[in-house]
Amino acid sequence: MYLVKTPFLLKTLYPKLLWDAGGNSKSIFVTFDDGPIPIVTPFVLNILKQYNAKATFFCIGDNVRKHPEVFEQVKNDGHAIGNHTFNHLNGWHTDDKTYLDNFLMADELIGTKLFRPPYGRVKRSQVKLLQQASPGIKIVMWNVLSADFDTDISPEKCLDNVLKNVKGGEIVLFHDSLKAKERMEYALPRALEYWSKQGFQFETI
Repeated sequence: MYLVKTPFLLKTLYPKLLWDAGGNSKSIFVTFDDGPIPIVTPFVLNILKQYNAKATFFCIGDNVRKHPEVFEQVKNDGHAIGNHTFNHLNGWHTDDKTYLDNFLMADELIGTKLFRPPYGRVKRSQVKLLQQASPGIKIVMWNVLSADFDTDISPEKCLDNVLKNVKGGEIVLFHDSLKAKERMEYALPRALEYWSKQGFQFETI
């Protein structure tokens, strides 16, 4: 179960996490989770380039290890990089020490002050440990979910999810993964085209 639009109550329960970037209402903060991988991530990079868009990629450490050339391409294109743990751990189902160690293992390869917990699931105790281990860290969530990972929805529904809920200043979540590929490849270029015509700019976190 998931919510396309993050409810205000959830944001108030975790006020130290970054749910939206605010600022210029004509800015959209497009983010991608679970890469970098061949084929899918390069597709995303090509689409972003077509719309002069910068994005933020939350990378799995093991994928960075396996595909360093794709990771370098993301960085060379001027996009922001975030840590997404080494093995895509669910914080709710992981003890604190294992979670922190996995974060640090990814950090050795990624080296960033941006972090997004996989599935958006992180314990308060884990947030505290992350902040102690990496002073100045920004734990980034989202407030519009494309749901491109959901194999039960159509590509058209994925596009509808973002177009209906983005007004400006939102952090929007897509995935550069094989599971999300069909829906993301349909929705992303159409969303960027629509937002561009509305005068939005695409910025990094």
